Amino acid sequence: MSSQKQIAIDAVLKAAKLCQKVQAEMVPMDAIQKTDRSPVTVADFGSQAVICKAIGDAFPEAVIVAEEDAASLKANPPLLERVVAYVNDFDAAASAENVCAWIDRGTGEVGNTFWTLDPIDGTKGFLRRAQYAIALAQIVNGEVTLGVLACPNLPFRLTDCEGQSFALGDSRMGAEEARGCLFVAVRGEGTAMYSLTGTFLGRARVSADAHRLAESVESSHGDSDAHADIANRLGITAPPVQMDSQAKYGILARGEASVYLRLPNPASPDYRECIWDHGAGLIVVEEAGGTVTDANGAPLNFLTGRRMVDNRGIVATNGQMHQRVLDAIPNVARGAVSRNCSNRD
Repeated sequence: MSSQKQIAIDAVLKAAKLCQKVQAEMVPMDAIQKTDRSPVTVADFGSQAVICKAIGDAFPEAVIVAEEDAASLKANPPLLERVVAYVNDFDAAASAENVCAWIDRGTGEVGNTFWTLDPIDGTKGFLRRAQYAIALAQIVNGEVTLGVLACPNLPFRLTDCEGQSFALGDSRMGAEEARGCLFVAVRGEGTAMYSLTGTFLGRARVSADAHRLAESVESSHGDSDAHADIANRLGITAPPVQMDSQAKYGILARGEASVYLRLPNPASPDYRECIWDHGAGLIVVEEAGGTVTDANGAPLNFLTGRRMVDNRGIVATNGQMHQRVLDAIPNVARGAVSRNCSNRD
């Protein structure tokens, strides 16, 4: 596991640097729209190319299940040229053919042992220059065994609405280094936190004191009314922490929130979550002492394909209050996420 962990860390850090470079230099042509109307950028493709190459070169038999493929990139030569230029900064072997091949290493199928990758989780956040994450996880026999989660824009500390710092940070860091977090979790070994320059920030631990809800910025990504109702039932009065991507798992793991909810939006009650959106975040929270299930309290099933068809919604907590959260889920939301829902894709 030690060699796998280090290769995964190195690959994710390299991808994070590529994403930071793209974000600093981004132009309108660097983003396109996929068929589901979600955005994909030069950074999504470049990040996936860099990570898939690293994993594939180190472990030739590795199966990678990632979000993107190279089909739309091949149909857009100017965008492909931009991707190649960025990847070339990190790998001299980059060419149009090679980059597309590296990206398509991520088109594997779920099996007994595989990696799952979201090259940029929270692409809308990336485009807004807000929160996003690079998320890589290894899954063995259905269990997440390793997770590496880079959050380039996540501060070492969050600040509440009154300007009071309420989370872990490292006072030795200068102001110019005050953001950019890497979470590394290995099953049975806990969750470690680093800066993106490699400085060890400490061990992540959930908190019983951070009485706060985390949820997505995008209203379409959850049922914000149900989230607010649940928070009220739990006596959570602080405003929710709203941010894009699996960075929400990170702030829960390091004690800045007590609950992360992602109940299905009423407009899409039968929505199934993608495995790459939760694999790394799940182990980061669990190894920090928290609990992650679906809204019925069932474990997340990563073996049903690219989407977790047996699960509805996500409930992640500090562990101590997990059952209280499940009990507080309104009947209307519980019905929407029921595993017995008759509507199927």
